[in-house]
This record gives sequence, C-alpha cells and structure tokens, in this order.
Amino acid sequence: MPAPNAAVLWSCRRLHPFAPAATRTAGYPPAPASERHRQLGRYVTIAPPVYLAPMKLSTTLPVLGLASFPGIPVQRPYYVEHLQTHVANFPHVATAHAHDFYLLLYVTAGHGTHTIDLVTYDLRPGSLFFIAPGQVHRWHLSADVQGIIVFFTADFYLFRYPENQLFNYPFFTPAQLPVLYLVPNETELYPLFARLLAENTTAHSNQAEVVRSYLHLLLELATRHYAQPDTALPTLSHSEAQIREFGRLLNQHFRTHRTVHAYAHLLHLTANHLNAVCRQRLNKTASSLIHERVVMEAQRLLTHSAQSVAQVAAALGFEDASYFSRYFRKYSGQTPEVFRRTR
Repeated sequence: MPAPNAAVLWSCRRLHPFAPAATRTAGYPPAPASERHRQLGRYVTIAPPVYLAPMKLSTTLPVLGLASFPGIPVQRPYYVEHLQTHVANFPHVATAHAHDFYLLLYVTAGHGTHTIDLVTYDLRPGSLFFIAPGQVHRWHLSADVQGIIVFFTADFYLFRYPENQLFNYPFFTPAQLPVLYLVPNETELYPLFARLLAENTTAHSNQAEVVRSYLHLLLELATRHYAQPDTALPTLSHSEAQIREFGRLLNQHFRTHRTVHAYAHLLHLTANHLNAVCRQRLNKTASSLIHERVVMEAQRLLTHSAQSVAQVAAALGFEDASYFSRYFRKYSGQTPEVFRRTR
C-alpha cells in the first residue's frame, strides 16, 4: 500500500506509541492553521508543523536499543548527553529510525526540523520533544545546535513508579502533540535537564535513583505545561479506552488476578478480544502485560525491602514460594535470589 500523503497527516491522531510501525500509516485529518497552548498562565503560539515529503517506511527500518549506542555502560537503562556531543558521536541517528526506549530532547540553541511519525516540526530554542518506543523519527539540525538528550527504558521508570503508566502522560499518548514550545530561559524544566546531565557524570551508588526521581519530576512538570484547560482533549478511541481501563484494573488486582479471563470478565470482554486489543495497541499479549506487572512488583520488593523470598511470594498472592521462584525465573530470566544479589 503506498504511503499516505504527508499533507493529511496530523500528530493529534497518532496511534498508541507502542503500536507496530506498520500500523501507523492511517490517514489523519488535516492540521489546523495553528495550535495554542497555555504556558505558565499565558498563551504562546505554536507554529503548525512543516509538511515535507513522507518518509519511506520499510520492513528493514532500524529499531535501536540502548546497545546501539556504543559508550553507554552495559546494562545501564538510561542515557543523558549534550545534544551536540550525541550528534557528533552517533551520526547514524540523522536517518529515519525507531527506538525501543523513551526519548526526551530539549533544545537550547540552533535550529532545524524534527520529523516524528511522518509529521515534521520546527526545532528551535525552547523546543521540548517527547518520543515513545516504536515512533519513527529523524531530524535535520544546524551546525550550531545545542541542547540535552535523554534516553530511558520503561522498566527503569516503572520500577519506582509502577502506578504511573507512561502512556498516560499526554505527550506519550495518542491524540497529542509530541512537542512543547517553551519560552527560552523562562521555564522550570531546563534546570532539571541540567541536573540530569550533571548527575549522569557522578559515581554515586544511588545515581540511578536520583536520575529516576529527576525524570519523574520532569514528566510531572511537563504535564502542567501541557495542560490546556480551555481546550477539550480529543476523545479516546474505544480500544484506547479499553487499554486504559485494563491498565487501571491490572494495577488494582495483579496480586490476586493473574489470568486474562479474570480481567476480560471485569471489562465485560472475551479473553480473545482483550488479547486482540492489547496486540493492536501495545504489540503485546494481555498475559505478557499481567506477568510483567507481577514481576516488576516482585523486583521492587526484592530490591527495596528486607523481606525473604517466601515473604515476597506471600505479599504477591503466591501460596507456594517454590512456585513463585519458578514463575519469577520464567518471566525474568533469573531466580529471585540471583536478582537480589545483583542489585
């Protein structure tokens, strides 16, 4: 099927960021002439996207993980760097690609364009971009560009903040713009990027926790900037609403409900339908999401509490500690004891 005309693509109807790339070529309604966002009690005008020829998506489009960037310490689930240094070290990022992690980009100097899912946005000082896993992007930057770029995995963030599903943040959700245009030098967000950069150079044993805390604060404050109290948000599609409700129920019941049928019953759906929705919107099965949530909570307890493995098993609703150990190993690749020793 030929790629759609970029002139009719508009990011305010994006599919879920975890959707497979091949599903993100549906036509969207035309962009309005401009968008206005409330910023710290006043309005700043957001320039409309610049539409260029659409990127050609192929089945070989690279999906980069953190390991695709030599120099990032092995097993580190985050990365913070000056934009100009990042561009010099990794010139391949100028071509179209996707990631399996989240990306934040704050621009302090220079100019250019940033194309995300076939829509091209102006890049200038004060631009703050948000990219979720699976989104295709590329950029064209001036030689004097400066800023700070951040990578982090979902597991890294959710390990400390499991209730804050990342796709619930407006800038990572369907139907929302992936960029904020902030007034340069008049924002509370840039100092947090600077602190992330400084913390990344330390050797403190709790560096990861500090980085995670700064990330959480940054995302929460960015949400305030993103708020548009005078503008109604687009209505979620039926499948998106079902995914949101599934996530809410999963956070509420994962200690007692570990089957797809249990959640399908709560949602008044069939198990097959729930699995189909999860595959369509998140590219995962419902059962894999359930197991990931249980294992994530187990990892938190093993890391942050002195509870024995048997006590952790009981806290998660497992009557048999041996079965819990087998379950944990099956879905994490390690026994609980080995996981705890490597923290």
